Amino acid sequence: MRLYSDLASWFHLLTHPSDYGAEAAFSTRVFEAASATRPQTLLELGSGGGNNASHMKARFTLTLTDLSPEMLGISREINPECEHIQGDMRSLRLGRTFDCVFIHDAVEYMVSHEDLRAALDTAFVHLKPGGVLLVTPDCTSETHKPGIDSGGHDGDNRSLRYLEWVHPPNERTPTYNVDFAIMLEDEDGVVTVEHDHHVFGLFSRDEWHGHLGEAGFELVEVDVEDPYADEHAVFVARRPVNG
Repeated sequence: MRLYSDLASWFHLLTHPSDYGAEAAFSTRVFEAASATRPQTLLELGSGGGNNASHMKARFTLTLTDLSPEMLGISREINPECEHIQGDMRSLRLGRTFDCVFIHDAVEYMVSHEDLRAALDTAFVHLKPGGVLLVTPDCTSETHKPGIDSGGHDGDNRSLRYLEWVHPPNERTPTYNVDFAIMLEDEDGVVTVEHDHHVFGLFSRDEWHGHLGEAGFELVEVDVEDPYADEHAVFVARRPVNG
């Protein structure tokens, strides 16, 4: 996917860290509400460009992991005080545990039940007993909405605008397709148009609950107001104290 490789240097003009303050604050409140004691350490799987981390690092000691070295590079630019580790959320094993594990929309790239279960297994083995997992996919199969979105940002001497086309669910696999048309204006005012195609996993709420249970988690209900309830799904789970 080009947004995470040859176009990664433009990523913060597609989705800017300043856009994530309220959502990061929500995630922080969830971790605090679901934890029996004050959590301190947090592992983010699929941390991307570090947008959430740029806000959450004020509250947690963060370890950020991502498959893409290019995305880790731009995250280091805005989060130099955080630990960065390249790794696949399906197979990463750091040999240590954390108070919290966070998986934001990068979990959408788990395109099979096997992928999703592997990512949840990774989260489980990196949590201390009693530790909390928060996963926020863009949608479930019940809430998926095909359609078009657009946006972008201006930088100091270049700009980006995009059109995002979300397709209906695929018939043979638990996935859906997303296409991006990306307009890039460089320092000389020259505009080019790039295309990037993504495939996202799509699972029902019951399937999510089933995979979390099979991975060893217990589901947690938290009384935290969600300002983004119409824009994402939220799954909160805990590693049992004796698990």
